[in-house]
Amino acid sequence: MNAPTRINSALNVRDQFPAIENWHYLDSAATAQKPQMVIDAITQAYSRDYATVHRGVYERSTAMTDAYEGARSAASNLIGGQPNELVFTRGATEAINLVARVLPKEGRNRVLLSNLEHHSNIVPWQLAGYEVDAVPLTPDGQIDLDAAEKMLTEEHRVVAFAHVSNVLGSILDAKCAAKIAHSKGALLLLDGCQAVPRLPVDVAAFGADFYAFSAHKLYGPTGIGCLWGHFDLLEALPPWQGGGSMIDKVTFEETTFLDPPARFEAGTPHIVGAVGLHAAVNWVEQLSLDAIHAHECALAAETRDALRSIPSVTIYGPEDSAGIVSFNIDGVHPHDTATILDDAGVAVRAGHHCAQPLMRWLGIEATARASFAAHSDSSDIAALVKGIEQVKRVFRV
Repeated sequence: MNAPTRINSALNVRDQFPAIENWHYLDSAATAQKPQMVIDAITQAYSRDYATVHRGVYERSTAMTDAYEGARSAASNLIGGQPNELVFTRGATEAINLVARVLPKEGRNRVLLSNLEHHSNIVPWQLAGYEVDAVPLTPDGQIDLDAAEKMLTEEHRVVAFAHVSNVLGSILDAKCAAKIAHSKGALLLLDGCQAVPRLPVDVAAFGADFYAFSAHKLYGPTGIGCLWGHFDLLEALPPWQGGGSMIDKVTFEETTFLDPPARFEAGTPHIVGAVGLHAAVNWVEQLSLDAIHAHECALAAETRDALRSIPSVTIYGPEDSAGIVSFNIDGVHPHDTATILDDAGVAVRAGHHCAQPLMRWLGIEATARASFAAHSDSSDIAALVKGIEQVKRVFRV
């Protein structure tokens, strides 16, 4: 087997991640490890800075409110939006559920998805009563936009696609998808969970109507995510939960509500989560998403070259995958692959990756998945290859 060309990390940030010392973490598509900068921001927010937001008039509460709203500004700016267009949610899953539940159908009860969607961009639409149509994929695992254009009708209220596939790493032409959706008067929602940590996003340039992403894949904490939407769209939507913080006036006869985004943020929010998200945004912006994207794509290409040279290994997805490489070893279940790799100090994901329709399209039950991050380097790939060789020895394949 030819040794792969090694990439020395141009980003040089591995020592900023305390959790990965002596560990080859290749599961960032599931959740990202946290740099010390984010950990420190969360610790400080829970200790000397902690107070409630939007309620207190005392100095610390005012300061924490400013920090919370500063996080909103940072997150919206990261994707090219405005602060009043960004709603904090518990994650991307809740963001998609919010749109699916409260968006008026206006007599159009169909949604156009694709065969590579995560379950979080399928199940919410089903629960909300939409009829689902699924766009096929190209042979290399891209959403077939030519087929999408032919399938789209005036019965479709929404087109909802993953910006980057969590299994294949394929990158959607978001601008083309928006043009197709709008040609029939449909709205475009993009699931940006895998895109926002990996590449520059500009919702205005794309022409998207809604965009959802989570903090924990962006080197931030769990339990907080974002829904971006055009303000006029958000303003026309009713609230989906009721409680404190989102009201204008309450009587026993009726209640009136604040403007977005507050209208959709009932109750005490994940204050420290927002602070952690802000720190994560600052961290990736210091590196630049262009640099992160180039780095992860190079590592994915190196991994593909290395795996291609190993007999009995099948690789899935396009050649230009965005930091994600799924593979299988002939005759070995992905769970067994991942278990042996774990013994070798390599963490990969194994299973259907919450994308069972995609597994059926691929004609398999599951894959092993290596996914990279800013801290990844060629040592991770070398450890992966060595671990796969051990898998092959154990199973004699």
